[in-house]
Amino acid sequence: ARSLVFAYVAAYIYEQDAPLAERKAQALTLDRTLLAELLGQAELRELLDEAVIQELEQDLQHLTEHRRARDRDEVHDLLRRVGDLTLDEIIGRCSDHPAAWLGQLTHEGRAAEVGIAGEKRWIAAEDAALYRDALGVMPPSGLPERFLANAERPLQRLCARYARTHGPFVTERLAQRYSLRPAQVDPVLHHLAQEGVLVRGEIRPGGVEPDWCDAEVLRTIKRRTLAKLRNDVAPLDSSVLGTFLPAWHGIGEGRGGPRRLQEAIGQLEGLPLPWSLLSQTVLPARVAGFTAEALDMLAATGAVVWVGRSPLGPADGRIALYRRDHASSLLEPPAAAAPGDPLHRAILDHLARRGASFLFELESTAREVEGHPSVADFKAALWDLVWAGLITNDTFAPLRSLGKREPRSSRTARRGGQWLAGGRWSLVANLVDAHADPTAKALARTQVLLERYGLVSREAVQAEDWPGGYGPVYKVLKTMEEAGKVRRGYFIEGLGGTQFGYGGAIDRLRGCKPGDAPVDEDIAPADLRVLAAADPANAYGSLLPWPDTAEEVELRARRVGGAWVVLWQGRPVLYAAQNGRHALLFDHPALPEAVWESAFVALAQITMPGRKGFLVIEKIDGKPVREAPLHQRLRCSGFESDPRGLVAGPGLASAARADPSLPNRNR
Repeated sequence: ARSLVFAYVAAYIYEQDAPLAERKAQALTLDRTLLAELLGQAELRELLDEAVIQELEQDLQHLTEHRRARDRDEVHDLLRRVGDLTLDEIIGRCSDHPAAWLGQLTHEGRAAEVGIAGEKRWIAAEDAALYRDALGVMPPSGLPERFLANAERPLQRLCARYARTHGPFVTERLAQRYSLRPAQVDPVLHHLAQEGVLVRGEIRPGGVEPDWCDAEVLRTIKRRTLAKLRNDVAPLDSSVLGTFLPAWHGIGEGRGGPRRLQEAIGQLEGLPLPWSLLSQTVLPARVAGFTAEALDMLAATGAVVWVGRSPLGPADGRIALYRRDHASSLLEPPAAAAPGDPLHRAILDHLARRGASFLFELESTAREVEGHPSVADFKAALWDLVWAGLITNDTFAPLRSLGKREPRSSRTARRGGQWLAGGRWSLVANLVDAHADPTAKALARTQVLLERYGLVSREAVQAEDWPGGYGPVYKVLKTMEEAGKVRRGYFIEGLGGTQFGYGGAIDRLRGCKPGDAPVDEDIAPADLRVLAAADPANAYGSLLPWPDTAEEVELRARRVGGAWVVLWQGRPVLYAAQNGRHALLFDHPALPEAVWESAFVALAQITMPGRKGFLVIEKIDGKPVREAPLHQRLRCSGFESDPRGLVAGPGLASAARADPSLPNRNR
């Protein structure tokens, strides 16, 4: 019952979180048959639980205590449901010796003893014609005539009932039960499979031959196996997700090289992030020795492409990275309408006609537009098309030029914008497969979510604002679970009730250290993790809510550029806005000041874009830092007074921790 309720809740809550029109559209585009083919047929022997199968067989055969027959009427029902049984088999299914009950049933003409396969078995009187026509068993005299009319498709009915009351079985097992040759039974079983009554495949664990199984029985085995897996694990504290996600993204592992860079891009695929955050923080945190040239090398080989999403002022903008071989199934046709301005139209027409083009070719086209647009107009038009998601470049040089001053030399100015040189410009529409099947696209996007978060719930889809909501993703995940590709359960407290993850990801999740270790003055550096607040490896503010803070503090934690969060044992303890100038402390029960002190030291030891090597703390919880209770402890940790507040650099903080002359409890 719990398993059925679980499925009901998922179907009628989590599938229906999108507007009605979108739900109808998604229901029409998702082809379940094609989705099953894309996922492939799972080896059920590896997925199903033998103990579950045996338990169900005991139930179907009325061998469990609560299903034993207690009177003659229940013995009669037993014979009708299970079929022919020997006296010993009936005894094993009754709460008392059934001899008297069988005698009464015989006297009433409701049961009879006949010879089947060389032994005496009892059958219900209603089945007399069935056994006669299927096996040639002569019914005893005295049975009512209404029970002796010719049976329709007798052998098929006999085989179907056998399947309904047993788990997975091979042809020989059924044939031996009725002293038939396998060649007599096999065509009947195949016919039942064609009608959808039976399923054939590698089902029973440890088997060596293909099995037959009633379709409903197999569904019940799957449900009970999945329910057992779900019941085997208890939900973990939300802090475990805060520990798991950075490790899942490989942050701090020290791995580098082109292959590691491609892996990192694969986990970030399709996620719009500010270019400055991506290039200066997110990728360097994942790839040791990351350089912009390494990213250009991947783009030059065609392995990686980028698409603009939205501008963030004149010096930055959001982009999404894609592996080229995945772009066709992940990208949608550009939603933004092409600008009607003649300059924009001329650039797009040139790229549609000539294909990928260098900057000087586009400049030549722009000069032919009526009115002779200036270099500034050409630059603005080009970026308009980039942020509209209509054009892209096969290098990252244009993005690196954002915010840089234009050259003053008249010669460079006449060349019309070599600030954008490097690589060829092309239409994003060339990367999109307009004929891609919607089901294949839904599967590809769901797999991206699994790669990015390891554990997918409704919150993950909402955080990325996917079209159609969680419903289409849930349908794909449910089919993936049935195919054995993912596991479903309630793994993390605080997330939506339906959570899916790869088996390996779930194992890693359960191996993470929960955030309930005893707290003392010795804070292990491994327990601290500094992340950009907008990094997808930070679960807070997207998958999980930010912890509560004091109501009088105006500053609120947000996932924005320039903001940082320090996690201790997976829980946020410090939020730093504006590259550290304003700090917000998250209080937890029995959390000593030593944790916050260590969090500030860890924050000072990282390299923040635009910080020039020094961390300047001006306010803590909305108050000047000199008035904060932590002021003296931070001074002891190596922070120095400054007209703006407290200042520390990576080298200074490290020296303070190592200098025994300083009263620092964390050295």
